[in-house]
Amino acid sequence: MIHRQEIKTLLAAPTIGETVTVMGWVRAWRGNRFMVLGDGSGPETLQVVVDGEKFDEETVRAIGFHACVGVTGTLVESQGSGQSVEVSAEKIEIFGKTDLSTYPLQAKSQTMEFLRENAQFRMRTNTMSAVFRLRHAVAFAVNKYFNDRNFYYLHTPIITGNDAEGAGEMFRVTTLDPNDPPRTEEGAVDYSQDFFGKGTHLTVSGQLQAEIGALAMGKVYTFGPTFRAENSHTTRHLSEFWMIEPEIAFADIDNDMDLAEDFLKYLINYCLEHYRADLEFLDARIKQAEKNMKAELRRPMGLIEMLEFTVKDDFARITYTEAINLIQRSKPYKKKKFEFPVEWGTDLQAEHERWLVEKHFKKPVIVRDYPKGFKAFYMRLNDDEKTVAAMDILFPYIGEVVGGSQREEREDVLRRRMKEMDVHEDELSWYLQLRTFGGCPHAGFGLGFERMVLYITGMGNIRDVIPFPRAPKTAEF
Repeated sequence: MIHRQEIKTLLAAPTIGETVTVMGWVRAWRGNRFMVLGDGSGPETLQVVVDGEKFDEETVRAIGFHACVGVTGTLVESQGSGQSVEVSAEKIEIFGKTDLSTYPLQAKSQTMEFLRENAQFRMRTNTMSAVFRLRHAVAFAVNKYFNDRNFYYLHTPIITGNDAEGAGEMFRVTTLDPNDPPRTEEGAVDYSQDFFGKGTHLTVSGQLQAEIGALAMGKVYTFGPTFRAENSHTTRHLSEFWMIEPEIAFADIDNDMDLAEDFLKYLINYCLEHYRADLEFLDARIKQAEKNMKAELRRPMGLIEMLEFTVKDDFARITYTEAINLIQRSKPYKKKKFEFPVEWGTDLQAEHERWLVEKHFKKPVIVRDYPKGFKAFYMRLNDDEKTVAAMDILFPYIGEVVGGSQREEREDVLRRRMKEMDVHEDELSWYLQLRTFGGCPHAGFGLGFERMVLYITGMGNIRDVIPFPRAPKTAEF
């Protein structure tokens, strides 16, 4: 039986003179005397003082950067600055050595790209361990928020025969031989002979199935992996990512926006309250990285200041039409600074979204009532017959973090929208039956989990907030 004390717990209530046993990885080793040990339980580290005369040369030589060791000793007041207590080592056990001549990581700053290439070790760094503790915090807060508000957690299929978004950018799931698949008389691949007897894909959303749950249990949410075969190399996109999708019965677009805003603020507040030390570390990291930047390139607020600012006030709320008018009257538009055109009927691009949030309103913005032409078939048609009851929530630095809508509960209108958008009724007959039998007004939204973690941690690339990123040409580990 292994007995140890976690460093985070130990430092929360240290007892001078106590004999303690700690185990972790060496973060620094100075002068063959001072060892800085971290065990991942929190951002805290513990200094261990090693008297070389007490230990054999082989043991002292084995203490290197990221070596894994166990230490038993006496907790004493620290003689140096930077920590209140330290351990005077009486016993050292080497669990795993590191040969720095071949170990990929070194005791110096590493680029994010390099750490991605060595993801088997990157969680040992201060930055990435803080990021993934915060990822855990957000995930825990998601489940706590919904559980405390009587939502039920619904596990929706990862393999699906439906394309919820209508985008067509999906990964196919098949057991057929790709080199010699069975074919129909017309020469097309015969998916009736596939494992499921039809063409199937990895899901892009659990929303359609979540509607089944909401129209029986009132309030449900999904939280699981989703996939998109989009050849995108931006800092905001992944091919495999996690989505949180609540669905609520007896709700309209206003209820939907209220829920989404409250939910986002709750997640941020949870991290500020329970994981502030990790946020303080990442805040200091960003300030250090921006120290030599030109003033206009720096963040206008520190990380913690920005998070506190986000939750302090109500989000701005405007219609899509108002957003277009604001952008067209802006200086960047008049000076032709935007790369993409801005006119009614076209989707807002990231540059337009960020201008609204960062330059005009200077806080998160909810944009609602988008043109029906580029929104999904299931979104409720507004009375103007031109727009749908859809909403997006835009954050600084990120752009869209939430997309949602009131769902079309009127069967005749839904059938018409499906026909307009070339969505085949026979493939979604069960979805239509939710309107035929016992339907009601309902709404929901999707939160990109990694985008939320990206915002809370202040990291610059979404690939650095998921342990093993999946993106075009990237499927290591």
